[in-house]
Amino acid sequence: MTIEQIYTGCLAQGAYYIESDGEAAIIDPLRETAPYLERAGRSDAKIKYVLETHFHADFVSGHVDLARKTGATIVYGPTAKPSFDAHIATDGEELKVGKLTIKVLHTPGHTMESSCYLLLDEAGKPHSLFTGDTLFIGDVGRPDLAQKAADMTQEDLAGLLYDSLNAKVKTLPDDVIVYPAHGAGSACGKNMSKETFDTLGNQKRTNYALLAETRDQFIQEVTDGLLPPPAYFPQNVAMNKGDIPSLDTVKEQGMRALTPDQLELLAESEGALVLDTRAPQTFKDGFVPRSINIGLGGDFAPWVGSLIPDVKHPLVLVCEEGTEDETVTRLARVGYDNVLGFLKGGIAAWKAAGREVDSVTSIPATEFAERFAKGGLKVYDVRKPSEFEAEHVDGAATTPLQYLNDHLAEFSKDEANYVHCQGGYRSMIAASMLKARGYHNVIDVAGGFKAIAETEVPRTDYVCPSTLKK
Repeated sequence: MTIEQIYTGCLAQGAYYIESDGEAAIIDPLRETAPYLERAGRSDAKIKYVLETHFHADFVSGHVDLARKTGATIVYGPTAKPSFDAHIATDGEELKVGKLTIKVLHTPGHTMESSCYLLLDEAGKPHSLFTGDTLFIGDVGRPDLAQKAADMTQEDLAGLLYDSLNAKVKTLPDDVIVYPAHGAGSACGKNMSKETFDTLGNQKRTNYALLAETRDQFIQEVTDGLLPPPAYFPQNVAMNKGDIPSLDTVKEQGMRALTPDQLELLAESEGALVLDTRAPQTFKDGFVPRSINIGLGGDFAPWVGSLIPDVKHPLVLVCEEGTEDETVTRLARVGYDNVLGFLKGGIAAWKAAGREVDSVTSIPATEFAERFAKGGLKVYDVRKPSEFEAEHVDGAATTPLQYLNDHLAEFSKDEANYVHCQGGYRSMIAASMLKARGYHNVIDVAGGFKAIAETEVPRTDYVCPSTLKK
């Protein structure tokens, strides 16, 4: 028996490879099929099943393409209604993979079709549970994403999740290993651990949601403090229900090399957004005017999904040379297929063509402290409300990056706007967005609040709740 977790850190997503006696099953694959085909090829195993725990919202799955390339059967739990050929399993149905058995447990709550897959070893003993977004390490799946599709409230769905966990999951032996679809950093939960697997027994003892004594307490706790989901989530769900184009096809278009003239033409004629994926402190020194910086080295795909609402919006890329393929792949993972190409030669080619270049002023925290001491600075904190509430610069305004467009009226077009986050990644995204919208007097604080905390800038951990509104 072989079980491998294939974890993708930038999406905090776990896919799984299960193999026995020459047969394999893949659970919740990402869009690129090569890792799974290569893994099965190393063991000369045939991929028999592609098991989906639910219709994913935060990434586009590779189930359709993987089934097309291998002849594997796509499996969903009860109530799923995909538009492609798939086996819709019944609750309790058992599937054979070599000498192993995979039992389908229908666990509605996160979504109505959500299901867990219980792996039984060769002796029929429960070994591990692949929980998708039903149960995470330290958390459970958020119950607010499927409200419209289910015609239910988040409280209704939370109640169903409570029932599923208590009837189907908590009754399993404590030594069963829990393998979830996500870890810390995913927007599919609010309290996930950095650990990517655990025993069920330990989760029963430590997971706040599993410790809830009543259904009402559970509903209250799992719905409290939920932030609005990223705008791209419903679009990814719709894609995962349909016949998803192959990543190979997406790359054919996205890997088109563009001259400065071609990039400019696409930006003007197609309304393409110029997305610059270089590191923040590289971007600041020179970039295509009105381009948006979301660095490939950070939580790239989730921030693209949060800040570019329409996955079909045309994009043209400015990348560090050699990262173009990785960029197109990461965008496709979250459904951004309409990449029209990348600037060949990067920003150097743009400059060589004599084109206008914009920049962002970025100052160290020590210089910020000196200016702050003189008074009168307009400081904007683009961290999450919870980060701001824990501690922030005295007098700073909370303008969370994911809601920046709702806060534009708070920024000044005349005076300097000092922007910071925790470490410098998000603040440069914010600075680029502000510059693109005509707020040119923007100053980034390099190193963010982490660096500010090492200076003498006054800080407080008290915040009026009314300032934390969206």
